[in-house]
Amino acid sequence: MNRKISTPSLLLLIILVGFPQISETIYTPSLPDIANSLHASNNMIQLTLSIYFLGFAFGVFCWGRLSDSIGRRPAMLWGIFVYGLGSLGCYLSDSADWLLWSRFIQAFGASAGSVVTQTILRESTDTTTRHAVFAQISAALAFTPAIGPLIGGWVDQSFGYQAVFFTLIAMSVVIFAYAFVSLPETKTSTASKISTLAVAKRLFTDKRIWAFGFLIGATNGMLFSYYAEAPFIFIGFFGMTPGLFGLLGIFVALASVIGAMLSKKLLTKYPAESLILIGSLVTTFGAVCLTSFTLYGASPSVVSMVIMVASLFTLLLGIGIAIPNCLSLALVHYGDVLGTAGAIFGLGYYLIVSLITSGMSYFHNGSLVTMPIYFLLLAIMMVLVSKQITISHTAK
Repeated sequence: MNRKISTPSLLLLIILVGFPQISETIYTPSLPDIANSLHASNNMIQLTLSIYFLGFAFGVFCWGRLSDSIGRRPAMLWGIFVYGLGSLGCYLSDSADWLLWSRFIQAFGASAGSVVTQTILRESTDTTTRHAVFAQISAALAFTPAIGPLIGGWVDQSFGYQAVFFTLIAMSVVIFAYAFVSLPETKTSTASKISTLAVAKRLFTDKRIWAFGFLIGATNGMLFSYYAEAPFIFIGFFGMTPGLFGLLGIFVALASVIGAMLSKKLLTKYPAESLILIGSLVTTFGAVCLTSFTLYGASPSVVSMVIMVASLFTLLLGIGIAIPNCLSLALVHYGDVLGTAGAIFGLGYYLIVSLITSGMSYFHNGSLVTMPIYFLLLAIMMVLVSKQITISHTAK
């Protein structure tokens, strides 16, 4: 007999799905300092962001599968514990290689916060409210990547970059305690016994899954490529302090928040598939503006900085409109195997995120033009894929 699912508090869910993003961006204001301290190239230090998503991808698969076998709550708690160990490794790192390995372990554990929380959300909300709930969560989460640089910039400026990693250790202890006390088990006794191979085959042959996987991977890849490249642009080129750069992140995050709020409001007039296309078009427009501006010669002035931030705001606004709808629609046909399907799907799109952020590290050359052109190419691909999703929905 199935028991009634106990839904965790919205605050707990936001914290659990948000702390991986804070961990990804909290030390971005410290990237130039870390490169100097560890005697490593900027490209090498940027790879610590890319490898984070590689560890995240494999972690999503493992914790998603584990949550089906031992339950959502135990999988989450073990994930937070491993995350804490990885954060300790980052704090103790005295070389770029050690930092890379520690970031992989940190991300592997943190990924439980993403895949397990999304599974909990999907199985504890009904169809009519799921889109709106994901939009609410996305609006709140839009601030988490920005909170990271804000905290990290202040801590680095006051105590040095190693204190940033110590902050993550403390955060892991607090989150573990909160989850241990407040997180209920939401996995029901009727969970599917279908094998991983069978679920993988269903996903692999589903064209919609490929489309949503690319869109989620591309939007997140662009977002975190920005956080990888932005310190070298705004701190290196425009001369911002780490603390001021952290404050800039709050303004940029407003774009994603407004986008998610618009998405929720527009859902009463347009289907979610159409909003994905609208978001992709807005992102492309922002990328065109950003590319045009940098190609025609930006200067290290306040006016140039404002124009660049405004273009980035538009680009991220589109992402904020598109991404909650992608997350909500992706696994609507996999309710019987949500944990396993989420694990495999997450593995795929986080590999795409890792690939895209690695590409940003590879192409990094100190030029302002590199990131805008990279984003423009990705945005055009997003429009083409989202248009196919819209056509497919209309044809039904």
